[in-house]
Amino acid sequence: MKLSKYAKQLGVSYKTAWNWFKSGKIIGAYQVESGTVIVPEEKSQFLSEKIATYSRVSSSENKSNLLSQSKRVQEFCQAKGWIVSVIVEECGSGLNDNRPKLLKLLSDESITKIVVEHKDRLTRFGFNYLKTLWHGEIVVINEIIEDEKDLMQDFISLVTSFTARLYGKRRTKRATEKLIKDLKQC
Repeated sequence: MKLSKYAKQLGVSYKTAWNWFKSGKIIGAYQVESGTVIVPEEKSQFLSEKIATYSRVSSSENKSNLLSQSKRVQEFCQAKGWIVSVIVEECGSGLNDNRPKLLKLLSDESITKIVVEHKDRLTRFGFNYLKTLWHGEIVVINEIIEDEKDLMQDFISLVTSFTARLYGKRRTKRATEKLIKDLKQC
């Protein structure tokens, strides 16, 4: 098949497919004398890889940040020549371990790679456990390389965690007091 048809089947631009051809990523593809690129009809190696992007913000007030973050992650994948199959955008705390969209993504056995902008977009704590235990590859675009920045990020995550727990306890205490008051009135 022609390279244009191949690109259309994969849902990528002709230029992306051309870049893949030039870099040798399309196995068995060749160019005829007229300049037309021919791609064998057999399944491509790209079809066996299913890539997902995951973007997250803490609250729905940051919806515009969520969309721009998601776009940056998708552009990164496109620049790498990766075909994104699933785009997940979620509003929720990185401390919350019960985010429905993330849980669905992690339980999908067909996903082979998850791409995130920063590791804290996936989770605030336990990133290395997640990376080790999940069946696929997790790619973090902006890894913190400097120890001082990493230490500061850990500190911020701890303060955030304890603050969230403190406010959660206050809310729980008020709910418990209201429940006791209601029960006494019965």
